[in-house]
Amino acid sequence: MILSHKYRFIFIKTAKTAGTSIEVFLSRHCGPQDIVTPIAPPLEGHQPRNYEGFINPIAEILERPGRLFSVLHHTMTSGTKFYNHMPAREVKNRVPAKVWNRYFKFCVERNPWDKVLSHYHMHAARAGGALSLDEYLARGQFPINYFRYMDRSGEKLIVDRVVRYESLLAELREVFAYLNIPFDGTLGVAAKSDYRADRRLYQEVFNDEQRQLIEKAFAKEIELHRYRFEL
Repeated sequence: MILSHKYRFIFIKTAKTAGTSIEVFLSRHCGPQDIVTPIAPPLEGHQPRNYEGFINPIAEILERPGRLFSVLHHTMTSGTKFYNHMPAREVKNRVPAKVWNRYFKFCVERNPWDKVLSHYHMHAARAGGALSLDEYLARGQFPINYFRYMDRSGEKLIVDRVVRYESLLAELREVFAYLNIPFDGTLGVAAKSDYRADRRLYQEVFNDEQRQLIEKAFAKEIELHRYRFEL
């Protein structure tokens, strides 16, 4: 997650959508007063800053009244006011209203079948190659993102733009031009791209049962962005 006062934007980081590469790029352009959350493992060129601080619990208690004590404990003891994959609604609670209302808010989303395949390869690599696709799917721990850029009800989009991963650089060029961020057409880094040795398209990998399982898990994102399993 990045909040730039210099360029007046808020970047909401979603899962498996080149978010780390975008953060590294944006970090290099951010000013000393901007908020840049840490990434793990750290990457050269990415400089976290200003993400720690006191959290006012009132807005978050009002949003989750049934979890009064857990919210109070977290907000009073946590020194991390902003964190990496922070949902937009939490950012909204923790920044001044004039910042939220005036700054351009954006994120990236990706075809769910392609996103799941990328997520699987990352976990398989971290497991030393000992994780099969069926074992991964059985876990049900998928890179679902919509809650990061929708309101708590899941019905209202609360960012200004959802960039499509499938046309990432072209759409980022438009966003960066709007924000006056220098951009030569490349992010200059491809973070976490070395997890995947098998470069087959998702259409060549998933069988019908696997395809339908993913379709059910990502029904909200498929409906929202009109993604299709195209052959």
